[in-house]
Amino acid sequence: MKKLMNKFIISFIILSSMVVQQVYAEGDISGVIEQTWNSAKGQIQTVTNNVIFPALDIILVICLFVKAGSAYFDYRKHGMIEWTAPVILFCCLLFTLTAPQFIWSIV
Repeated sequence: MKKLMNKFIISFIILSSMVVQQVYAEGDISGVIEQTWNSAKGQIQTVTNNVIFPALDIILVICLFVKAGSAYFDYRKHGMIEWTAPVILFCCLLFTLTAPQFIWSIV
């Protein structure tokens, strides 16, 4: 079975190397990509700021409240509180709340 698989792989590599052709692009590719980015940047920023970041904020707030509640119940059960997960979720929430103000200067 292993020999059959090796033969199949070798034949696939040989066949694909015979069929594949190299394609060379002519012109200024980076200029075209930059022009496309500049024309779509406004729309991407609007969608990201008005849809994606608020959706992430809602998800993180729900996770934070659930985790804080479970940490409280763990505290009542065991007498010690685990702060790691709620603090990480809170930091992520702060990041996503403030990200629209600075993320576009980075990108």
